[in-house]
Amino acid sequence: MRPLLASVFRYNPCMLELLLLTVTGIATGFLNVMAGGGSMLSVPVMIFLGVPGTVANGTNRIAILPQNISAVWAFYRKGISNFRLSLTLGLCTIPGTLIGASLASRIPNDQFNTLLAIVMVIVLIVMSLPQPKTISVNDSPSRNRLIAGHALMVLIGFWGGLIHIGVGFLLMPILNRVMQLDLVTTNAHKVFIVLCYTVVALSVFAAQLELAWMYGIALGIGTWIGAWLAANMQIKQGIGPIKITLNIVIVAFIIKLLFF
Repeated sequence: MRPLLASVFRYNPCMLELLLLTVTGIATGFLNVMAGGGSMLSVPVMIFLGVPGTVANGTNRIAILPQNISAVWAFYRKGISNFRLSLTLGLCTIPGTLIGASLASRIPNDQFNTLLAIVMVIVLIVMSLPQPKTISVNDSPSRNRLIAGHALMVLIGFWGGLIHIGVGFLLMPILNRVMQLDLVTTNAHKVFIVLCYTVVALSVFAAQLELAWMYGIALGIGTWIGAWLAANMQIKQGIGPIKITLNIVIVAFIIKLLFF
C-alpha cells in the first residue's frame, strides 16, 4: 500500500505529457493486438519522460490491462471467443508470471536485448513456414496439442512477468503452429491470456515498486482505443493485415534491438 500511495504523489505529469502518453498508448494497443511489440513504444517513452526503467516496465502493465479488456470484449461481441480454453491457458501462465515478475529488476538491459533479438529471429522463421491446417474458434485442438500448448504457457507467463515486451511474438507461434488455431482465433486467445497474467504481474510490481500510476492510466486510455481498433480490423479483414503487421513489426523489432 505504501509504494502505491508514494507513487501517486511522486509522478505528476503535465497535460502535454499525458497527451503524448495517450497517443503512444493508441499505437501500443493497436500493435499489441495485431501482432506484438507495442511495449517497445510505451516503455521507452516513459523512460524518456524520466521514469526509471524498472518502474517503466512495471507501470506498462497498468496500460496493458485496459488494452486487453477492450480487445477481449471486441472479439466476444463478434462471436470470436472460447473463454474455457482461453482461461485454462491463462491460468497456466500464473506460476511463470510470479517468478518472472519477481526477477524483473535483476536482468541487465544489454543481455536482455540480445536474447530478445535471437528469439524474434526464431519466431520470424517459424511464422514464415508454410501455414499448417488450422481449426476454427469453435473447434478444439487435439489432446497432444492441447497438452503442449498448456505446458508452454508456463514459459509465456515467465516472459510476460519478466519483461512482457515481445510476448505476442512468442504466443502467436504457440497458438497458431502448435495448437493449429487460425490467426484471428489466435489473437482472440492471446489477448485473454495476456489479461490473465497481467493481473498477477501488476500485483507483484505494485507491491514492490512505486509505479507511475498517472502515466499508466494515460497510456491505458490510449491502449483501450488502439486495441479496439485492431480487434475490429481483424474481425472485418481476416488474417491478411495480421500477417503483414506481424512480419513488419518483427523485422523492425530485431533491427532496433541489435543496432540501436
